[in-house]
Amino acid sequence: MYRITQKDDLTQEIVQESLLEMCKILGKLQKTDRFWPWLYGIATNKLHRHYRTEKARKHVAASEERRRGSVTEREEGFEGLVGEELKNIVSGAMQKLKTRHKAVLVMRCYDNMAYSDIAESMGCSEFSTRMLFVRAKKALQKELLSHGFGRGSLLAALIVFGKMTAPSKAAATQLTVPAAALNAGLAASVVGLASSTSGIVSLAAAGALTVGTVVATSGPGLPGINPSNPQGGAAVSPYATPVDAHEQYWFGFPDGPQGPMMLRAQSANSTSRVLQNEEANYTYSNGVVAINNHRMWHSDLSVFKLPIDSTETRSFLALVEKTDNDIQPVSATRGKGLLVVVERAKDEAGVPKPWTISSRNVLDTDYFQNDWPTNARIVDNRDAMHRQGWTCFRVRGRVAGRDVVGAGRIPFVFGACKQHEPWLRLTVGDLAIVDGGTTATMRTPQGELPMQYRQGAFFSGLSRPWMGLHALDTVRRDAALQRARFETRLLAGGREAQVTVTSEKTKLLYTIDIEADLIRRIDFNVNNAGAGSLEFEYLPDANLKSSEFTAPVRRNERVTLDRDPGMLWLVQLANGVLGR
Repeated sequence: MYRITQKDDLTQEIVQESLLEMCKILGKLQKTDRFWPWLYGIATNKLHRHYRTEKARKHVAASEERRRGSVTEREEGFEGLVGEELKNIVSGAMQKLKTRHKAVLVMRCYDNMAYSDIAESMGCSEFSTRMLFVRAKKALQKELLSHGFGRGSLLAALIVFGKMTAPSKAAATQLTVPAAALNAGLAASVVGLASSTSGIVSLAAAGALTVGTVVATSGPGLPGINPSNPQGGAAVSPYATPVDAHEQYWFGFPDGPQGPMMLRAQSANSTSRVLQNEEANYTYSNGVVAINNHRMWHSDLSVFKLPIDSTETRSFLALVEKTDNDIQPVSATRGKGLLVVVERAKDEAGVPKPWTISSRNVLDTDYFQNDWPTNARIVDNRDAMHRQGWTCFRVRGRVAGRDVVGAGRIPFVFGACKQHEPWLRLTVGDLAIVDGGTTATMRTPQGELPMQYRQGAFFSGLSRPWMGLHALDTVRRDAALQRARFETRLLAGGREAQVTVTSEKTKLLYTIDIEADLIRRIDFNVNNAGAGSLEFEYLPDANLKSSEFTAPVRRNERVTLDRDPGMLWLVQLANGVLGR
């Protein structure tokens, strides 16, 4: 309380009232292990009521003189550690914060409380608590910036304030604020807060999430959550059909809705948690963290539907899979740093009440950091190339009478993209395709000017693990964008699945390694006759000095792009008309 009020008399008054209230209603506490969040809530509410009255404001001014004597001991705890001017700036910045902002900073940074406990004490959802913490950090940073402090000063300022308000010199010298509490990078311990720009990738679903043989229905639910958007953005119901599970999903789009995704998923009915971030794919269950090669897929092999999907895409998927169109789009989905939260829960009347929120704070929050117990056992199931985070590959085959030879590189996670960007180089007969650098080009021997497309155009229809979707869903969603029907079946042994994409009289038959999350082979069929095949070989130990694996040169030139063919370039390849 003292860290929130910075007034000894007021602190004592609030604490005494809170303890009296506690004694009166202690019998109403049903969960004894939730005692401290419950008591925090009582004290915070008392302080709110105090500030709302004119009498309280007059009392604060009158008690200033009495405060000077009792605060002497606290000042001794920080005497000589920092200058008076710095203390005044930090103290003044904290005083200007809203009560709720100060409360969440104190509970998170100094009392090391979990978000779930803070949410319980403040009477709101865990998601709202996380958003409140983000706004509190931004508010304090804004006050510090107005006094000439740099953007890396937040952590240092919080440590200064914690020492100032410590009860003794011994407590002051021992006080620390973990950088992890503020989502800081490794440099934070040296230069203050260094906000980590985390880009992430993943997806949500309207059913069970399958990770290998592990099934996790995600997202801790808190009953009675008010489905309003604390960021002022659009709030819509994502699912048209009711569900019973109480689930929450967090989607992060650091580069916008068309870029990579990160996922966090939990459920009130399960101890399992799923985290797919810029570093790896994790599943936590029963004290064990499994790190996997693959991203999630549905146990019934249905396609993941996302809250950012267009109406046309959702309708087509519903038509192909013969399911209800059970998800609605999220509005305001442009720009970088998008966060979408989907929650499915029952309201007080027992009626399922799902909702979605969009926010722009994805780069400032710690939604996609792990929060499993520190003593959890780690089991790394990844192969060597997935541990590396990227790999090179070769493509070989013959399609429609033309030899196809090529090579490329793919990152497995978003965090590897900056240093190991994806690229692809193919030779199809006398046709040269280069995808990487800044654009994708297709050049024929006769054409003086190549056809130019957006970067990544020729990865359509291929594996793109850094985008956050399993290869199964990458292929099928690429097909849906072109309104090409598809069928999916699990092959014998359960290690591989086959996806058949049909576009008029052309069929693309994909063989997908589910555990490795990679396409192994594509067979082509035109008019019920075989038209050739492509095989993919992944090379974790490729000789990077070889010209075969030299990345395309990045050029900063402005060009007019041709219309993106999407995965139809593979259909054109099957029919022998690619580049003609």
